[in-house]
Amino acid sequence: MRFTEIEHKFVVGPAFDLTGFRASLDAIGPARHTALRVRDRYFITVDGRARHYVLRHRFDPELHQLTIKSLASDPEVRDEINLDLGHHAGAQQAPVDAFVARMGIDWQGELYKDLNVWHFPDCEVVHYVATTSERSVCCVEFEAIQQASVTEALAVIGRYERATGFNPADRSLRPLLDLMFPGVLRPTW
Repeated sequence: MRFTEIEHKFVVGPAFDLTGFRASLDAIGPARHTALRVRDRYFITVDGRARHYVLRHRFDPELHQLTIKSLASDPEVRDEINLDLGHHAGAQQAPVDAFVARMGIDWQGELYKDLNVWHFPDCEVVHYVATTSERSVCCVEFEAIQQASVTEALAVIGRYERATGFNPADRSLRPLLDLMFPGVLRPTW
């Protein structure tokens, strides 16, 4: 489970009741709440296209990571391996670009997310607006953390979904990369 991401993503419109959502989460009592802007750079390599994964380079005030994320027709449960690059050397864009270029870049793109994150001991709940130069999308994500099994993780997600009025039948089966850059993953998954 250490390298497994279990989450549900919901696409919500710009008229989403963020105030009500925030109140329902605050009533549960998060350990903390953060708001920040994130820059994510995505790379699809030749091997990634063949083996169904993408690379993400994230640099924000809290995290600096290079991540490999598996792709599947249902993103509910997938592999996610994060390498912490640390903040001590800055964004390190040039070394990351050179590193990934050795793998044969097939496609790359960048997006920004304006995030609100509610941190609970067993779940991270996120509302964000993701933007590129061409489109934007608003999403809510529920990601179980520190669970021993997929069954336990899905039960945790279900608890937070019910508490905030979300129905798991309404979750998106499209990864964010496909929402923001339609068609770029084809024929990867």
